[in-house]
Amino acid sequence: MGDISMLSLRLLLPELYLGVMALFLLMTAVLFCKRACNAMLFGALFTLFGTAFFLWPRLDAQALIIFNGMFASSGFIVFAQLLILAAAALSILLAAGWLKEGEWQPACAEADPGDEMEFSEKSSVRLRAGRPSEFLVLVLLAVLGMVLMVAANDLLTLYLALEMSSLSLYVLAAFARDDAKSSEAGLKYFVLGALASGMLLFGMSLIYGFAGTTGFAPLSMLFAAHAASKGIIVGMVLIIIGFCFKISAAPFHMWAPDVYEGAPTPVTAFFAAAPKAAALALFTRVMLGPFDPLVGQWQQVVIFISIASMAVGALAAIMQTNIKRLLAYSSIGHAGFMLMGLAAGNTGGAQALLIYLVLYVFMSAGAFGCVLLMKRGGHYTEDIRDLAGLGHTHPVRAAVLAAFMFSLAGIPPLAGFFGKLYVVLAAVSAHLVWLAVIGVITSVVSGYYYIKVVKIMYFDDPREPFDAPSSRLLVIGIGIAAVVTLLFFLWPTPLVAQAKIAAGALLH
Repeated sequence: MGDISMLSLRLLLPELYLGVMALFLLMTAVLFCKRACNAMLFGALFTLFGTAFFLWPRLDAQALIIFNGMFASSGFIVFAQLLILAAAALSILLAAGWLKEGEWQPACAEADPGDEMEFSEKSSVRLRAGRPSEFLVLVLLAVLGMVLMVAANDLLTLYLALEMSSLSLYVLAAFARDDAKSSEAGLKYFVLGALASGMLLFGMSLIYGFAGTTGFAPLSMLFAAHAASKGIIVGMVLIIIGFCFKISAAPFHMWAPDVYEGAPTPVTAFFAAAPKAAALALFTRVMLGPFDPLVGQWQQVVIFISIASMAVGALAAIMQTNIKRLLAYSSIGHAGFMLMGLAAGNTGGAQALLIYLVLYVFMSAGAFGCVLLMKRGGHYTEDIRDLAGLGHTHPVRAAVLAAFMFSLAGIPPLAGFFGKLYVVLAAVSAHLVWLAVIGVITSVVSGYYYIKVVKIMYFDDPREPFDAPSSRLLVIGIGIAAVVTLLFFLWPTPLVAQAKIAAGALLH
Protein backbone atom coordinates (compact mmCIF):
# COMPACT_ATOMS: atom_id res chain seq x y z
CA MET A 1 0.00 0.00 0.00
CA GLY A 2 2.93 2.33 0.75
CA ASP A 3 4.38 1.77 -2.72
CA ILE A 4 1.03 2.59 -4.32
CA SER A 5 0.77 5.79 -2.29
CA MET A 6 4.26 6.88 -3.28
CA LEU A 7 3.48 6.16 -6.92
CA SER A 8 0.31 8.22 -6.65
CA LEU A 9 2.16 11.13 -5.08
CA ARG A 10 4.90 10.95 -7.70
CA LEU A 11 2.38 10.99 -10.54
CA LEU A 12 0.57 13.91 -8.95
CA LEU A 13 3.81 15.85 -8.52
CA PRO A 14 3.02 18.44 -11.26
CA GLU A 15 -0.28 19.35 -9.60
CA LEU A 16 1.36 19.47 -6.17
CA TYR A 17 4.12 21.70 -7.51
CA LEU A 18 1.59 24.03 -9.14
CA GLY A 19 -0.46 24.31 -5.94
CA VAL A 20 2.57 24.90 -3.70
CA MET A 21 4.00 27.54 -6.05
CA ALA A 22 0.64 29.33 -6.24
CA LEU A 23 0.52 29.56 -2.45
CA PHE A 24 4.18 30.59 -2.33
CA LEU A 25 3.55 33.43 -4.78
CA LEU A 26 0.52 34.48 -2.77
CA MET A 27 2.54 34.72 0.45
CA THR A 28 5.39 36.43 -1.39
CA ALA A 29 3.02 39.09 -2.65
CA VAL A 30 1.64 39.63 0.86
CA LEU A 31 4.95 39.76 2.71
CA PHE A 32 7.24 41.40 0.14
CA CYS A 33 4.76 43.24 -2.02
CA LYS A 34 6.84 46.24 -3.05
CA ARG A 35 9.70 44.12 -4.31
CA ALA A 36 7.56 41.19 -5.50
CA CYS A 37 5.09 42.85 -7.84
CA ASN A 38 7.57 43.16 -10.73
CA ALA A 39 8.69 39.55 -10.26
CA MET A 40 5.24 38.02 -9.77
CA LEU A 41 4.57 37.75 -13.49
CA PHE A 42 7.81 35.90 -14.15
CA GLY A 43 7.19 33.75 -11.08
CA ALA A 44 3.80 32.74 -12.49
CA LEU A 45 5.33 31.93 -15.88
CA PHE A 46 8.10 29.94 -14.17
CA THR A 47 5.45 27.99 -12.27
CA LEU A 48 3.60 27.08 -15.46
CA PHE A 49 6.76 26.09 -17.31
CA GLY A 50 7.92 24.05 -14.32
CA THR A 51 4.62 22.17 -14.24
CA ALA A 52 4.92 21.50 -17.97
CA PHE A 53 8.48 20.23 -17.40
CA PHE A 54 7.17 17.58 -15.01
CA LEU A 55 4.34 16.61 -17.37
CA TRP A 56 6.18 16.47 -20.69
CA PRO A 57 7.86 13.03 -20.22
CA ARG A 58 4.43 11.43 -19.68
CA LEU A 59 2.99 12.30 -23.09
CA ASP A 60 3.61 8.79 -24.40
CA ALA A 61 3.60 6.98 -21.06
CA GLN A 62 1.30 4.11 -20.17
CA ALA A 63 -2.11 4.95 -18.71
CA LEU A 64 -2.21 4.62 -14.93
CA ILE A 65 -4.90 4.86 -12.25
CA ILE A 66 -3.86 6.53 -8.99
CA PHE A 67 -5.32 7.31 -5.58
CA ASN A 68 -7.61 4.27 -5.61
CA GLY A 69 -9.21 5.22 -8.91
CA MET A 70 -9.88 8.87 -8.10
CA PHE A 71 -7.37 10.21 -10.64
CA ALA A 72 -5.71 8.91 -13.79
CA SER A 73 -2.75 9.69 -16.01
CA SER A 74 -2.67 8.99 -19.75
CA GLY A 75 -1.48 10.49 -23.00
CA PHE A 76 -4.80 12.25 -23.54
CA ILE A 77 -4.81 13.73 -20.04
CA VAL A 78 -1.23 14.98 -20.27
CA PHE A 79 -1.89 16.44 -23.74
CA ALA A 80 -4.86 18.39 -22.37
CA GLN A 81 -2.94 19.52 -19.29
CA LEU A 82 -0.05 20.84 -21.38
CA LEU A 83 -2.50 22.73 -23.58
CA ILE A 84 -4.09 24.32 -20.50
CA LEU A 85 -0.67 25.40 -19.23
CA ALA A 86 0.25 26.84 -22.62
CA ALA A 87 -3.04 28.74 -22.82
CA ALA A 88 -2.53 30.17 -19.31
CA ALA A 89 1.07 31.20 -20.06
CA LEU A 90 -0.04 32.92 -23.27
CA SER A 91 -2.81 34.72 -21.37
CA ILE A 92 -0.34 35.98 -18.77
CA LEU A 93 1.93 37.32 -21.51
CA LEU A 94 -1.01 39.18 -23.01
CA ALA A 95 -1.93 40.61 -19.60
CA ALA A 96 1.56 41.92 -18.83
CA GLY A 97 0.98 45.50 -19.96
CA TRP A 98 -2.45 45.70 -18.34
CA LEU A 99 -1.03 44.43 -15.04
CA LYS A 100 1.81 46.95 -15.21
CA GLU A 101 -0.71 49.77 -15.48
CA GLY A 102 -2.25 48.59 -12.20
CA GLU A 103 1.03 49.34 -10.40
CA TRP A 104 0.69 53.12 -10.61
CA GLN A 105 -0.68 53.06 -7.05
CA PRO A 106 0.85 51.62 -3.85
CA ALA A 107 0.50 47.85 -4.25
CA CYS A 108 1.18 46.43 -0.80
CA ALA A 109 -0.22 46.33 2.67
CA GLU A 110 1.87 49.36 3.68
CA ALA A 111 -0.11 51.65 1.37
CA ASP A 112 -2.44 54.22 2.83
CA PRO A 113 -5.94 52.68 2.95
CA GLY A 114 -7.34 55.98 1.78
CA ASP A 115 -5.42 55.64 -1.50
CA GLU A 116 -7.00 52.32 -2.49
CA MET A 117 -9.87 53.86 -4.44
CA GLU A 118 -8.03 56.42 -6.55
CA PHE A 119 -8.33 56.56 -10.32
CA SER A 120 -5.40 55.74 -12.58
CA GLU A 121 -4.22 58.45 -14.94
CA LYS A 122 -3.38 55.79 -17.51
CA SER A 123 -6.50 53.63 -17.46
CA SER A 124 -10.24 54.17 -17.48
CA VAL A 125 -10.68 51.25 -15.04
CA ARG A 126 -10.22 51.83 -11.34
CA LEU A 127 -8.02 49.21 -9.66
CA ARG A 128 -7.49 48.31 -6.03
CA ALA A 129 -4.14 47.85 -4.30
CA GLY A 130 -2.23 44.64 -4.94
CA ARG A 131 -4.32 43.78 -7.97
CA PRO A 132 -1.54 42.47 -10.28
CA SER A 133 -0.49 39.85 -7.70
CA GLU A 134 -4.08 38.80 -7.06
CA PHE A 135 -4.72 38.31 -10.77
CA LEU A 136 -1.74 36.00 -11.23
CA VAL A 137 -2.50 33.91 -8.15
CA LEU A 138 -6.13 33.50 -9.21
CA VAL A 139 -5.02 32.38 -12.67
CA LEU A 140 -2.68 29.77 -11.17
CA LEU A 141 -5.37 28.46 -8.81
CA ALA A 142 -7.84 28.27 -11.70
CA VAL A 143 -5.26 26.34 -13.75
CA LEU A 144 -4.69 23.98 -10.81
CA GLY A 145 -8.40 23.16 -10.79
CA MET A 146 -8.35 22.63 -14.57
CA VAL A 147 -5.41 20.22 -14.63
CA LEU A 148 -6.98 18.26 -11.77
CA MET A 149 -10.39 18.05 -13.42
CA VAL A 150 -9.06 16.67 -16.73
CA ALA A 151 -7.19 14.03 -14.67
CA ALA A 152 -10.26 13.12 -12.60
CA ASN A 153 -11.30 9.47 -12.86
CA ASP A 154 -14.39 9.72 -10.68
CA LEU A 155 -17.46 11.93 -10.85
CA LEU A 156 -16.81 13.25 -7.34
CA THR A 157 -13.22 14.36 -7.96
CA LEU A 158 -14.37 15.75 -11.31
CA TYR A 159 -16.94 17.95 -9.62
CA LEU A 160 -14.62 19.13 -6.83
CA ALA A 161 -11.87 20.09 -9.28
CA LEU A 162 -14.37 21.78 -11.59
CA GLU A 163 -15.70 23.91 -8.75
CA MET A 164 -12.19 24.76 -7.59
CA SER A 165 -11.49 26.16 -11.02
CA SER A 166 -14.88 27.88 -11.28
CA LEU A 167 -14.50 29.80 -8.00
CA SER A 168 -11.33 31.48 -9.27
CA LEU A 169 -12.98 32.22 -12.62
CA TYR A 170 -15.96 33.91 -10.94
CA VAL A 171 -13.59 36.27 -9.12
CA LEU A 172 -11.59 36.95 -12.27
CA ALA A 173 -14.74 37.89 -14.21
CA ALA A 174 -15.49 40.59 -11.63
CA PHE A 175 -11.84 41.51 -11.25
CA ALA A 176 -12.26 45.23 -11.96
CA ARG A 177 -14.90 45.38 -9.26
CA ASP A 178 -15.03 49.17 -9.27
CA ASP A 179 -16.23 48.95 -12.87
CA ALA A 180 -19.98 48.28 -13.11
CA LYS A 181 -19.73 46.15 -16.25
CA SER A 182 -17.12 43.89 -14.71
CA SER A 183 -19.14 43.44 -11.52
CA GLU A 184 -22.20 42.63 -13.59
CA ALA A 185 -20.21 40.11 -15.61
CA GLY A 186 -18.97 38.39 -12.47
CA LEU A 187 -22.47 38.24 -10.97
CA LYS A 188 -24.00 36.80 -14.16
CA TYR A 189 -21.24 34.26 -14.48
CA PHE A 190 -21.62 33.22 -10.84
CA VAL A 191 -25.41 32.87 -10.91
CA LEU A 192 -25.55 30.97 -14.20
CA GLY A 193 -22.47 28.96 -13.26
CA ALA A 194 -24.14 27.91 -10.01
CA LEU A 195 -27.20 26.82 -11.99
CA ALA A 196 -25.04 24.75 -14.34
CA SER A 197 -23.14 23.25 -11.40
CA GLY A 198 -26.43 22.30 -9.79
CA MET A 199 -27.55 20.50 -12.95
CA LEU A 200 -24.18 18.76 -13.20
CA LEU A 201 -24.32 17.60 -9.59
CA PHE A 202 -27.95 16.48 -9.91
CA GLY A 203 -27.03 14.46 -12.99
CA MET A 204 -24.16 12.84 -11.10
CA SER A 205 -26.45 11.98 -8.21
CA LEU A 206 -28.86 10.28 -10.62
CA ILE A 207 -25.99 8.31 -12.16
CA TYR A 208 -24.88 7.19 -8.71
CA GLY A 209 -28.42 6.37 -7.61
CA PHE A 210 -29.13 4.12 -10.61
CA ALA A 211 -25.61 2.74 -11.20
CA GLY A 212 -24.34 2.51 -7.61
CA THR A 213 -20.90 3.91 -8.44
CA THR A 214 -19.20 7.13 -9.51
CA GLY A 215 -15.93 5.68 -10.85
CA PHE A 216 -15.29 5.99 -14.57
CA ALA A 217 -14.09 2.39 -15.07
CA PRO A 218 -16.98 0.73 -13.15
CA LEU A 219 -19.49 2.91 -14.98
CA SER A 220 -18.04 1.96 -18.36
CA MET A 221 -18.18 -1.76 -17.54
CA LEU A 222 -21.71 -1.45 -16.19
CA PHE A 223 -23.04 0.40 -19.24
CA ALA A 224 -21.30 -2.08 -21.56
CA ALA A 225 -22.93 -5.04 -19.81
CA HIS A 226 -26.42 -3.66 -19.19
CA ALA A 227 -28.84 -1.36 -21.01
CA ALA A 228 -29.05 2.09 -19.46
CA SER A 229 -32.18 2.90 -17.48
CA LYS A 230 -34.19 6.06 -18.00
CA GLY A 231 -32.73 7.53 -14.80
CA ILE A 232 -29.18 7.09 -16.12
CA ILE A 233 -30.13 8.69 -19.44
CA VAL A 234 -31.63 11.70 -17.63
CA GLY A 235 -28.54 11.99 -15.45
CA MET A 236 -26.29 11.81 -18.49
CA VAL A 237 -28.27 14.58 -20.24
CA LEU A 238 -27.97 16.80 -17.17
CA ILE A 239 -24.21 16.23 -17.11
CA ILE A 240 -24.04 17.19 -20.80
CA ILE A 241 -25.96 20.40 -20.02
CA GLY A 242 -23.47 21.27 -17.30
CA PHE A 243 -20.53 20.77 -19.67
CA CYS A 244 -22.22 22.78 -22.42
CA PHE A 245 -22.44 25.75 -20.08
CA LYS A 246 -18.72 25.50 -19.34
CA ILE A 247 -17.80 25.49 -23.04
CA SER A 248 -20.43 28.17 -23.87
CA ALA A 249 -22.27 25.94 -26.34
CA ALA A 250 -25.80 26.84 -27.47
CA PRO A 251 -28.44 26.87 -26.14
CA PHE A 252 -26.50 27.32 -22.86
CA HIS A 253 -24.38 30.19 -24.12
CA MET A 254 -26.34 33.13 -22.67
CA TRP A 255 -23.60 34.16 -20.26
CA ALA A 256 -20.73 34.29 -22.75
CA PRO A 257 -21.34 37.59 -24.64
CA ASP A 258 -22.05 39.58 -21.47
CA VAL A 259 -19.15 38.08 -19.51
CA TYR A 260 -16.71 38.42 -22.40
CA GLU A 261 -17.68 42.08 -22.82
CA GLY A 262 -17.83 43.01 -19.13
CA ALA A 263 -14.71 41.25 -17.86
CA PRO A 264 -11.33 42.97 -18.34
CA THR A 265 -9.89 42.03 -21.72
CA PRO A 266 -6.95 39.98 -20.32
CA VAL A 267 -9.46 37.97 -18.28
CA THR A 268 -11.59 37.46 -21.38
CA ALA A 269 -8.52 36.24 -23.28
CA PHE A 270 -7.90 33.73 -20.49
CA PHE A 271 -11.55 32.61 -20.51
CA ALA A 272 -11.50 32.03 -24.26
CA ALA A 273 -8.39 29.84 -24.05
CA ALA A 274 -7.67 27.84 -20.89
CA PRO A 275 -11.14 27.13 -19.37
CA LYS A 276 -12.61 26.29 -22.77
CA ALA A 277 -9.73 23.91 -23.52
CA ALA A 278 -10.11 22.24 -20.13
CA ALA A 279 -13.89 21.89 -20.36
CA LEU A 280 -13.81 20.49 -23.90
CA ALA A 281 -11.09 17.99 -22.99
CA LEU A 282 -13.06 16.90 -19.93
CA PHE A 283 -16.30 16.69 -21.93
CA THR A 284 -14.55 14.46 -24.46
CA ARG A 285 -13.04 12.28 -21.73
CA VAL A 286 -16.37 11.70 -20.02
CA MET A 287 -18.38 11.03 -23.19
CA LEU A 288 -15.77 8.72 -24.76
CA GLY A 289 -14.84 7.18 -21.43
CA PRO A 290 -17.51 6.02 -18.97
CA PHE A 291 -20.37 6.94 -21.34
CA ASP A 292 -18.81 5.51 -24.49
CA PRO A 293 -21.07 2.39 -24.40
CA LEU A 294 -24.07 4.78 -24.49
CA VAL A 295 -22.91 6.59 -27.62
CA GLY A 296 -26.20 5.82 -29.33
CA GLN A 297 -28.05 7.78 -26.63
CA TRP A 298 -25.81 10.86 -26.33
CA GLN A 299 -24.66 11.24 -29.92
CA GLN A 300 -27.93 12.82 -31.07
CA VAL A 301 -27.85 15.30 -28.18
CA VAL A 302 -24.29 16.37 -29.04
CA ILE A 303 -25.20 16.71 -32.73
CA PHE A 304 -28.11 19.02 -31.86
CA ILE A 305 -25.89 21.15 -29.60
CA SER A 306 -23.21 21.29 -32.29
CA ILE A 307 -25.68 22.53 -34.92
CA ALA A 308 -27.26 25.05 -32.53
CA SER A 309 -23.84 26.43 -31.52
CA MET A 310 -22.64 26.80 -35.09
CA ALA A 311 -25.89 28.54 -36.08
CA VAL A 312 -25.83 30.95 -33.12
CA GLY A 313 -22.16 31.71 -33.64
CA ALA A 314 -22.71 32.41 -37.34
CA LEU A 315 -25.85 34.53 -37.12
CA ALA A 316 -25.81 36.34 -33.77
CA ALA A 317 -22.39 37.94 -34.33
CA ILE A 318 -23.38 39.68 -37.55
CA MET A 319 -24.94 42.71 -35.85
CA GLN A 320 -22.32 43.12 -33.10
CA THR A 321 -20.41 46.40 -32.82
CA ASN A 322 -18.31 45.44 -29.79
CA ILE A 323 -15.36 43.33 -30.85
CA LYS A 324 -15.30 41.34 -27.59
CA ARG A 325 -18.97 40.39 -28.05
CA LEU A 326 -18.19 39.45 -31.64
CA LEU A 327 -15.38 37.16 -30.47
CA ALA A 328 -17.71 35.73 -27.82
CA TYR A 329 -20.20 34.63 -30.45
CA SER A 330 -17.27 33.42 -32.53
CA SER A 331 -16.21 31.19 -29.62
CA ILE A 332 -19.72 29.73 -29.49
CA GLY A 333 -19.53 28.84 -33.17
CA HIS A 334 -16.10 27.27 -32.77
CA ALA A 335 -17.36 25.23 -29.82
CA GLY A 336 -20.01 23.85 -32.16
CA PHE A 337 -17.34 22.87 -34.68
CA MET A 338 -15.31 21.09 -32.02
CA LEU A 339 -18.40 19.22 -30.84
CA MET A 340 -18.69 17.93 -34.40
CA GLY A 341 -15.53 15.93 -33.68
CA LEU A 342 -17.01 14.60 -30.44
CA ALA A 343 -20.23 13.65 -32.24
CA ALA A 344 -18.20 11.35 -34.49
CA GLY A 345 -17.68 9.18 -31.40
CA ASN A 346 -14.42 7.57 -32.53
CA THR A 347 -10.66 8.01 -32.44
CA GLY A 348 -10.61 10.15 -35.57
CA GLY A 349 -13.17 12.52 -34.09
CA ALA A 350 -11.24 12.86 -30.83
CA GLN A 351 -8.03 13.52 -32.76
CA ALA A 352 -9.72 16.19 -34.89
CA LEU A 353 -11.18 17.85 -31.79
CA LEU A 354 -7.74 18.04 -30.14
CA ILE A 355 -6.11 19.52 -33.25
CA TYR A 356 -8.88 22.11 -33.56
CA LEU A 357 -8.68 22.92 -29.85
CA VAL A 358 -4.93 23.59 -29.94
CA LEU A 359 -5.22 25.84 -32.98
CA TYR A 360 -8.24 27.67 -31.57
CA VAL A 361 -6.38 28.48 -28.33
CA PHE A 362 -3.68 30.32 -30.28
CA MET A 363 -6.11 32.00 -32.70
CA SER A 364 -8.42 33.33 -29.98
CA ALA A 365 -5.57 34.41 -27.68
CA GLY A 366 -3.94 36.29 -30.56
CA ALA A 367 -7.21 38.01 -31.47
CA PHE A 368 -7.75 39.19 -27.90
CA GLY A 369 -4.13 40.30 -27.76
CA CYS A 370 -4.87 42.58 -30.71
CA VAL A 371 -7.89 43.91 -28.82
CA LEU A 372 -5.51 44.86 -25.99
CA LEU A 373 -3.64 47.01 -28.51
CA MET A 374 -6.80 49.07 -29.09
CA LYS A 375 -5.78 51.81 -26.69
CA ARG A 376 -6.07 55.48 -27.48
CA GLY A 377 -5.11 58.29 -25.11
CA GLY A 378 -4.58 55.83 -22.26
CA HIS A 379 -8.08 54.39 -22.57
CA TYR A 380 -8.97 50.96 -23.94
CA THR A 381 -11.65 50.85 -26.61
CA GLU A 382 -13.71 47.90 -27.85
CA ASP A 383 -15.81 49.38 -30.65
CA ILE A 384 -15.12 47.76 -34.01
CA ARG A 385 -15.44 51.17 -35.68
CA ASP A 386 -12.34 52.33 -33.81
CA LEU A 387 -10.34 49.98 -36.03
CA ALA A 388 -11.16 52.19 -39.05
CA GLY A 389 -8.10 52.82 -41.17
CA LEU A 390 -5.83 50.65 -39.02
CA GLY A 391 -4.17 49.38 -42.19
CA HIS A 392 -2.92 52.93 -42.84
CA THR A 393 -2.05 54.03 -39.29
CA HIS A 394 -0.68 50.70 -37.99
CA PRO A 395 -0.08 48.38 -40.96
CA VAL A 396 1.62 45.61 -38.97
CA ARG A 397 -1.14 45.46 -36.35
CA ALA A 398 -3.76 45.43 -39.09
CA ALA A 399 -2.01 42.60 -40.93
CA VAL A 400 -1.73 40.48 -37.78
CA LEU A 401 -5.36 41.06 -36.77
CA ALA A 402 -6.49 40.33 -40.33
CA ALA A 403 -4.57 37.04 -40.19
CA PHE A 404 -6.39 36.06 -37.00
CA MET A 405 -9.76 37.04 -38.48
CA PHE A 406 -9.15 35.06 -41.67
CA SER A 407 -7.94 32.08 -39.63
CA LEU A 408 -11.02 32.13 -37.40
CA ALA A 409 -13.10 32.26 -40.58
CA GLY A 410 -11.35 29.12 -41.82
CA ILE A 411 -9.62 30.57 -44.87
CA PRO A 412 -6.63 28.54 -46.17
CA PRO A 413 -3.74 28.17 -45.67
CA LEU A 414 -4.13 29.55 -42.14
CA ALA A 415 -4.42 27.30 -39.10
CA GLY A 416 -8.18 27.72 -38.68
CA PHE A 417 -8.80 26.12 -42.07
CA PHE A 418 -7.01 22.93 -41.04
CA GLY A 419 -8.87 22.78 -37.73
CA LYS A 420 -12.20 22.88 -39.54
CA LEU A 421 -10.96 20.49 -42.22
CA TYR A 422 -10.06 17.80 -39.70
CA VAL A 423 -13.41 17.90 -37.87
CA VAL A 424 -15.36 17.92 -41.16
CA LEU A 425 -13.39 14.87 -42.36
CA ALA A 426 -14.02 13.15 -39.02
CA ALA A 427 -17.76 13.79 -39.33
CA VAL A 428 -17.80 12.46 -42.90
CA SER A 429 -15.88 9.32 -41.88
CA ALA A 430 -18.50 8.74 -39.15
CA HIS A 431 -21.28 8.97 -41.80
CA LEU A 432 -22.43 12.37 -40.52
CA VAL A 433 -22.18 14.01 -43.92
CA TRP A 434 -25.20 16.25 -43.35
CA LEU A 435 -23.61 17.57 -40.14
CA ALA A 436 -20.43 18.37 -42.05
CA VAL A 437 -22.48 20.19 -44.72
CA ILE A 438 -24.20 22.30 -42.05
CA GLY A 439 -20.79 23.13 -40.58
CA VAL A 440 -19.46 24.30 -43.93
CA ILE A 441 -22.56 26.46 -44.54
CA THR A 442 -22.35 28.14 -41.11
CA SER A 443 -18.62 28.69 -41.65
CA VAL A 444 -19.36 30.54 -44.88
CA VAL A 445 -21.99 32.68 -43.14
CA SER A 446 -19.66 33.51 -40.24
CA GLY A 447 -17.02 34.65 -42.71
CA TYR A 448 -19.10 37.79 -43.24
CA TYR A 449 -18.42 39.35 -39.85
CA TYR A 450 -14.76 38.37 -39.84
CA ILE A 451 -14.26 39.95 -43.25
CA LYS A 452 -16.25 42.99 -42.09
CA VAL A 453 -13.55 43.68 -39.48
CA VAL A 454 -10.86 43.47 -42.19
CA LYS A 455 -12.89 45.77 -44.45
CA ILE A 456 -13.14 48.40 -41.69
CA MET A 457 -9.38 48.26 -41.11
CA TYR A 458 -8.41 48.68 -44.74
CA PHE A 459 -11.21 50.56 -46.49
CA ASP A 460 -12.70 53.00 -43.93
CA ASP A 461 -11.32 56.45 -43.27
CA PRO A 462 -8.48 56.35 -40.73
CA ARG A 463 -9.03 57.49 -37.16
CA GLU A 464 -6.54 58.76 -34.64
CA PRO A 465 -3.65 56.27 -34.19
CA PHE A 466 -3.59 53.94 -31.21
CA ASP A 467 -1.02 54.19 -28.43
CA ALA A 468 2.23 52.23 -28.53
CA PRO A 469 2.13 48.72 -26.99
CA SER A 470 2.27 48.88 -23.21
CA SER A 471 4.57 45.87 -22.84
CA ARG A 472 7.03 43.83 -24.88
CA LEU A 473 5.57 40.68 -23.37
CA LEU A 474 2.20 41.56 -24.92
CA VAL A 475 3.89 41.81 -28.33
CA ILE A 476 5.70 38.51 -27.71
CA GLY A 477 2.42 36.79 -26.83
CA ILE A 478 0.72 38.06 -29.98
CA GLY A 479 3.81 37.07 -32.00
CA ILE A 480 3.71 33.48 -30.71
CA ALA A 481 0.03 33.18 -31.56
CA ALA A 482 0.63 34.69 -35.00
CA VAL A 483 3.49 32.29 -35.80
CA VAL A 484 1.32 29.25 -34.98
CA THR A 485 -1.62 30.67 -36.93
CA LEU A 486 0.36 31.62 -40.03
CA LEU A 487 2.92 28.81 -40.24
CA PHE A 488 1.07 25.73 -38.98
CA PHE A 489 0.54 24.49 -42.55
CA LEU A 490 4.32 24.22 -43.03
CA TRP A 491 4.79 21.66 -40.26
CA PRO A 492 1.50 20.11 -39.07
CA THR A 493 2.87 16.60 -38.53
CA PRO A 494 3.98 16.87 -34.85
CA LEU A 495 0.59 18.14 -33.65
CA VAL A 496 -1.39 15.71 -35.84
CA ALA A 497 0.69 12.74 -34.72
CA GLN A 498 0.58 13.64 -31.03
CA ALA A 499 -3.17 14.24 -31.18
CA LYS A 500 -3.60 10.78 -32.71
CA ILE A 501 -1.59 9.20 -29.90
CA ALA A 502 -3.61 11.11 -27.29
CA ALA A 503 -6.92 10.11 -28.86
CA GLY A 504 -5.79 6.49 -28.97
CA ALA A 505 -4.93 6.61 -25.28
CA LEU A 506 -8.42 7.92 -24.55
CA LEU A 507 -10.30 5.15 -26.34
CA HIS A 508 -8.15 2.18 -25.41
